[in-house]
Amino acid sequence: MTELRPASPADASALAAAYIRNRDHLRPWEPHRPESFYTEAGQRERLLDTAAPRWLLTEGELVIGQATLSGVARGPFCSASLGYWIDGGHTGRGLATRLVEEVCRAAREELGLHRVEAGTVLANTASQRVLAKAGFTEIGVAPRYLHIDGAWRDHRLFQRILHDGPPTA
Repeated sequence: MTELRPASPADASALAAAYIRNRDHLRPWEPHRPESFYTEAGQRERLLDTAAPRWLLTEGELVIGQATLSGVARGPFCSASLGYWIDGGHTGRGLATRLVEEVCRAAREELGLHRVEAGTVLANTASQRVLAKAGFTEIGVAPRYLHIDGAWRDHRLFQRILHDGPPTA
């Protein structure tokens, strides 16, 4: 049975193990990571960063996915950037869509955000399908947007408007 929940520093070891297990699976979609990233200490440091809320998808003690909202902006922008991944052995089951939808719910209901954006490497059609199923619309292509897998990569950008009410405090 899968569970989706907020991440905590106590998850550092399981998250490090998930990243090690998925290193090759994630390589085409991720920036270069220093070796310290793949350690319990490296993951604990990331999990202590409360400016970037994270959620984990788990099966028992096994982390099988993660989502992060980074660059959370308040005020008139009320927006954040979404990043997510699913374990290579668990793709094609709708888990990524469930993860993205739940994080968008939390972004609206718990964080009061108006908008969430996400970008994918042009070749990542699976992630583009996830975003479309989760209610995101394409807003354009950004040339050489992020340094991914050793090169500056063009990205397809998406957004989901969560509500049209006024910004929350």
